[in-house]
Amino acid sequence: MAWNEPGNNGNKDPWGNRGNDGPPDLDDVIKDVKRKLGALFGGNSGGGSNDNDSSGGNSLMAFGLIGVVIFLVWLASGLYIVQPAERGVELRFGKYVETTMPGPHWHMPYPIESVEKVDVARVRTATIGFGQSGGSVSSEALMLTKDENIIELKVEVQFHVANAAEYLFNVVNPDLTLRQMTESAVREIVGKTTMEEVFKTGRAAMASKAEIALQALLADYGTGLVVTNFNMPDIQPPPLVQEAFADVVKADADKESKILEARAYAKDIVPRARGKGIRIVQESEAYRNQVVAKARGESSRFTQVLTEYEKAPEITKERLYLDTMEIVYSRTQKVLIDVSKDSNNVLYLPLDRLSNSSTLSPTRIDLGSLTNYPQTTSTSTNSASSDARSRGGR
Repeated sequence: MAWNEPGNNGNKDPWGNRGNDGPPDLDDVIKDVKRKLGALFGGNSGGGSNDNDSSGGNSLMAFGLIGVVIFLVWLASGLYIVQPAERGVELRFGKYVETTMPGPHWHMPYPIESVEKVDVARVRTATIGFGQSGGSVSSEALMLTKDENIIELKVEVQFHVANAAEYLFNVVNPDLTLRQMTESAVREIVGKTTMEEVFKTGRAAMASKAEIALQALLADYGTGLVVTNFNMPDIQPPPLVQEAFADVVKADADKESKILEARAYAKDIVPRARGKGIRIVQESEAYRNQVVAKARGESSRFTQVLTEYEKAPEITKERLYLDTMEIVYSRTQKVLIDVSKDSNNVLYLPLDRLSNSSTLSPTRIDLGSLTNYPQTTSTSTNSASSDARSRGGR
């Protein structure tokens, strides 16, 4: 039966009570939430209006406690500790505030403030020309010298963070930036050096100049990095000329070796020659002094003899004769014996002792000590000479 037919009072007009079927009232929703929270925290949902008011007070207190706890936890989240090898960089809404040293610190919790920790003690390494496989050479390792030759160069750079704030904010990728700056600095220095200087004496100087140039670039860009060690472990010529260049290097090494040997020989022979010259000069001076002294002695002796000769000529001549004979006979091994003409005895002399005597000084022989032997043959020894005969001849 239709809703508007007579007798159908049970059917209501769908538009007659439209307000009764609308959305729930806001007050009803709030009361329902309070009721559920009250039940959650131990409240009684089955009471009357007084019970509802009591439940509402308990719910507000619970919300307050929860809020306080959450706030305390939020504040506690701002505590942080910076390790000895680190530096803390505090940010407020993404903007740099300060750099904190090692130790406990606190900042306004997120999202108001945050902190970034940077390890400033760790030594990092950047390389150029390493890590190539299959024998291929990286383009960054090939560099042009002043005389337009190509060399293959490898570089190791060790660095650490000196300024944490600059390291984080001034450069997007500090490590990549450092590699690019290193390559730029090395290319600049190599471009001012000839190939011969690079392979002979320029490696250490190149490394020092490149380190200075790199540190200046890092400071200009404000990267917050400091170079601690700059090393060029390997420098090679192009592969096509390596063998020829090795021969050149070997020849230079041989040249240096010969130069060093010559210098060592000169340092050895010159002092010897100087010492020999000094010794000859000293010997000459000694000989001169000896000759002069001997001449002076002879002159003095002659003067003395002359004085004595003027006093007693015969005695002086006899003395001079004896001295002369003593000198002459002291240099010979002949033995002179003065014997009587009437003697028929054969004299036996200890000739072996006389001949082997270490000193050839004249020997005075005592005739009384000689042994007399009877003559066994008719042949007599007549080899003695007489000093009187020679004296009479004078």
